[in-house]
Amino acid sequence: MQLEGSCHCAAVQFAVQSINPYPYQRCYCSICRKTQGGGGFSINLSADARSMKLTGGEHISIYHALIAQPDHEERRKSTAERHFCNRCGSALWLFSPEWPDLIHPFASAIDTNLPVPPEHTHLFLDDKASWVEVAARPADKMFRGYPEESIADWHERLGLDTQ
Repeated sequence: MQLEGSCHCAAVQFAVQSINPYPYQRCYCSICRKTQGGGGFSINLSADARSMKLTGGEHISIYHALIAQPDHEERRKSTAERHFCNRCGSALWLFSPEWPDLIHPFASAIDTNLPVPPEHTHLFLDDKASWVEVAARPADKMFRGYPEESIADWHERLGLDTQ
């Protein structure tokens, strides 16, 4: 499925191909919440990084989150690159060099109509802000941290891959 996205001010526009387009995973970690989650969470999709078509690249900045380390006061810099518009601040996508074939657009930046997932995965609930109310449905999965099931595995388990 072709996903088309943009920032709020329209300075950046992009398109990517995704076989995992369902916006099912709601992440409540402090990084997602503070960098782009207006509802206290963010939703990532998965797409083929090689398919990226971009206009307005000169308006993109990259943020490397700082990650707390157990038993250390200092935080380490994440290798993952959070791309955002340096004009309006819209979060656009995440790219991690550990998985160079993938790019993870934020559902909030996608302009294409996305399919509605039959269930959601709520993750990093231990990091959820106190004011956030989790709107879970009976079939939803809840995780204190990161689940073992990947985005691709979730789509495959539910027979939702689209090509």
